[in-house]
Amino acid sequence: MSGQFPCIELSGGPFARGMQYGKACPQIIARSIEIYGQQLLDMGYDWSGIKRLVNQFIPNIEAFEPQYLEEMRGIAEGSGHDFEAIVLINARTEIIHLGRRSMQDKPELDGCTGAIILPEATANNEVLHGQNWDWRMECAETGVVLHIRRDDGPDLLTFTEAGGLARAGMNSIGTAITGNNLESDRDYQALGVPLPLIRRKALEANHFALSMKAVAVTPKSGSNNMMLSHAAGFGINYECAPDEVFPLYEVDDLIVHANHWRSPVAQVKLKNTGIGGAPESFYRDVRVEQCLRPFHGNLTLEHLKNAFFDDFGKPFAVCRPPRPSSSGEDNLSATVAMILMRPASGFMEIASLPAINRTFGQYRLEMESDYARYATW
Repeated sequence: MSGQFPCIELSGGPFARGMQYGKACPQIIARSIEIYGQQLLDMGYDWSGIKRLVNQFIPNIEAFEPQYLEEMRGIAEGSGHDFEAIVLINARTEIIHLGRRSMQDKPELDGCTGAIILPEATANNEVLHGQNWDWRMECAETGVVLHIRRDDGPDLLTFTEAGGLARAGMNSIGTAITGNNLESDRDYQALGVPLPLIRRKALEANHFALSMKAVAVTPKSGSNNMMLSHAAGFGINYECAPDEVFPLYEVDDLIVHANHWRSPVAQVKLKNTGIGGAPESFYRDVRVEQCLRPFHGNLTLEHLKNAFFDDFGKPFAVCRPPRPSSSGEDNLSATVAMILMRPASGFMEIASLPAINRTFGQYRLEMESDYARYATW
């Protein structure tokens, strides 16, 4: 197994896995803490104030899955960092938004362009799933891949920020997940479950239907888009408001999504408040579709890769080169990682900062032989 992002193998119970994780990459975890801690310090918070923000989420995490807190405690002990700092990494989207709201500050958007290609459109009759993750350029320093071996459910492979429990990934029964930012006028009226933990729950589920349930019914603090696929040949996109979801299905065997609401029902019921931070979202999804459709029936992971490399409108492109952040902060935004998956074969490849680097690391997950029985049809 090789690649720019280190792969960390974890096994055992939640606390033991956390200890292994923390001991494996304490310096990378420290960099994750530094990035988001400094962002909050720059807003005017001290560490006491940051811990107060963090502690608001602990009851919701406890109610959702107490083992995740145990794993975070293990990460903290193994890495030598405060427990609250590890929770900060896992709830950074929500905490940064809350911090900005209280300071009446301009939000900084976590972008992304994602795609699912269903078997009928591919050369090898397989599901292909991937995304470009657009965020702070320095987060290319903090990416890790977790290979988690479990005794009580499917094994999983997930790319995440060091200290985080999940982001994009797949499991050994054929489920894959990616996520894109959305915003609406319903956001942050109540606190929900941090997004990485919902994605982790979806990957831990023993059946694809239960993965869908984790995404669809778990209350969220803010809006988000989550794309789920199964190797047996199904994909669904959930546009998630904090208290409601709007499913989207394939059109001609493709599902593509960026950072704006596409569901006609959602467009009637919600106000899209994220346009200012991601105006190019309205052509990123179209560009990916335009790159893929001419090859319908013969699509491979290379075609998906080429679509995600699209540079139309750069630096506001599907593949974002480093450019000043839309929030006006003194930092650069970029496509931090391109993540590509073949869920039926347990294959993942990832490139760091793909607009300036086309070297991919490859990662593999051993699949259960009869994964099709975990699908819903």
